[in-house]
Amino acid sequence: MGQVFTASYLIGLREGLEMVLIVSVLVAYLVKTGRRRQLLPVWAGVGAAAALSVGFGWGLSYVSTTVLGGPGQELFDAITSTLAVVLVTWMVFWMRRTARRLSGELRGRLDDAIGLGVGAVVGIAFLSVAREGLETTLLFFASARGATSSAPLLGLGAGLLTAVVLGVGLYAGAVRINLSRFFTVSGTLLVLVAAGILKYAVHDFQEAGVLPGLTTYAFDASGWLDPTSWYGALAAGLFNITPQPTVLETIAWVAYLVPVLVLFLLPGRSSRTTPAPTPAPTPAPTPTTHAVPEDTTHVDARP
Repeated sequence: MGQVFTASYLIGLREGLEMVLIVSVLVAYLVKTGRRRQLLPVWAGVGAAAALSVGFGWGLSYVSTTVLGGPGQELFDAITSTLAVVLVTWMVFWMRRTARRLSGELRGRLDDAIGLGVGAVVGIAFLSVAREGLETTLLFFASARGATSSAPLLGLGAGLLTAVVLGVGLYAGAVRINLSRFFTVSGTLLVLVAAGILKYAVHDFQEAGVLPGLTTYAFDASGWLDPTSWYGALAAGLFNITPQPTVLETIAWVAYLVPVLVLFLLPGRSSRTTPAPTPAPTPAPTPTTHAVPEDTTHVDARP
């Protein structure tokens, strides 16, 4: 149970914190600018996005387990897993690139939406949260396939609950975390999870007959990697590392993990590609206590 719980918890924590930060920015901006009457449309949009995500997850599960069967189910699972890998890869790079300006972008969109009416406010909240919710659902579905207990749902719920607690703490100023470091660490772990999901997808394609080599194994580690041990279960549940992978599975795992992880961990280049203009000479400013360290991602979520 622990290994499946851990993977789902990571997904819930990472994706949940992104959603909570988005909602916090929207709510805090409305409170700060004295437009509390717009809070109800924002929460309506958030609720609709949550309902869509739950419905999407139910639909995926229903199609996979009830509508399809045999090779059809394997092919469906392989396609959804591949799509999940694409989305999570795009998401971790997008968040690393836009985290610093996320608050400003959301505020600008919300200002435009308020000028258009209540429906637009509902829409901006819905779209901002729905994207993260659908990504969470798809990634969770891909990582929890084959589970025979409620551990994945418990892990996802625990991760989302932790994200909400952290978000409330950040909003109230009771919690201070380096968001840049958090998203770097959690993004690295998600890349490892995504590599395991891609490996699983290749195996499903092989079982569906789309790819060859189902019985051509890259190696056999069953002599020392016991799948019933805690470390074997953790490796399989979190990263889909199995004692007897096929050659294509192994190639896909390495071909994805190495370049994506290297690119993700490379230092950001935004400061070199967009040099700051040289300011005109001005008198030395008076020291202030409100400086924000350059290496800390700042999301203004407080009213």
